[in-house]
Amino acid sequence: MYNNLNPKYKSFLFFLVKLTIVVGSLYFIYDKVVHNSQLKFSEFHQQIKLILLNDSITSLILLIFTFFNWFFEIWKWKILTNTIKRNSFFEATKQSLAALTTSLFTPNRIGDYGAKAIYFPKMKGKIILLNLIGNLNQLTITILFGITGLIYFLSTYDVEINPHRVRIIGYFIGFLALLLIPKKSRKVKLFSFLKFDKLKEFIKKTSLKIHFKIVVLSLIRYAIFSHQFYYLLMIFGVEIEYSTLMYLIFTMYFLASFIPSISLFDWAVKGSVAIYIFAFAGISEITIVTITLLMWILNFAIPSLIGSFFVINFKFSKE
Repeated sequence: MYNNLNPKYKSFLFFLVKLTIVVGSLYFIYDKVVHNSQLKFSEFHQQIKLILLNDSITSLILLIFTFFNWFFEIWKWKILTNTIKRNSFFEATKQSLAALTTSLFTPNRIGDYGAKAIYFPKMKGKIILLNLIGNLNQLTITILFGITGLIYFLSTYDVEINPHRVRIIGYFIGFLALLLIPKKSRKVKLFSFLKFDKLKEFIKKTSLKIHFKIVVLSLIRYAIFSHQFYYLLMIFGVEIEYSTLMYLIFTMYFLASFIPSISLFDWAVKGSVAIYIFAFAGISEITIVTITLLMWILNFAIPSLIGSFFVINFKFSKE
């Protein structure tokens, strides 16, 4: 249908799609910061002004955290894509940030897969698999550290556990296990066309050296954004032992990773989980909400604004 369109109309239609993504992203970022139901913008601005805007060194350190967080994420993507096609760091940056902007509207950043695949029109299946490998490695690191944090959290604080909710969670995890660990006769598809067996085979074909690099970079990324959260707690005057705060941060990221969400509301998900977790340590709600919103601005909003430039200038590859 679209192939019959006049090239001029086709180009204009594509431009409108890109413009819609960019304008939509800018609006939602603005809306989440200014019209926040959990934290009044005036209160947020006041806290930022008192603690960050009057201290250029602190602001610079936070931006350095953000820079290296995305630097290592882009480096991961460059290494993964280099296994099938030579990719420069700049191109990997364009692909990663444009995909972030596009994925703001999609559940659990599913749009990230499709957006990156567009840059490799003849290798879409492989690109989606590579992206999945990168994300699974990052999730594995989150789970491993999260389990240690959860053990500390449950053994240190008097947490009431509702057996009914635990049972429901157990059923849910069991259901996921049935989907992710299918029998030989069952063919489970990912993203409607990628089979589980194909993913397994693709992972085996990827060299151990590449897997090791991705695991190390995922570990470095995790250390960066978890310590960025810790640094913000210090800035806001939280005086609690380092190990305690880190265990709580591990627990927060672990629990939040299992809650389906859209990137635009990622701060709300992590914020609600963080409020519950850090309440046991006596940290005020407004401090946690401010920090989670600031983390979202630093690691999602700002990179998305940069990514919007790459989206609006995107052109289909002729490969």
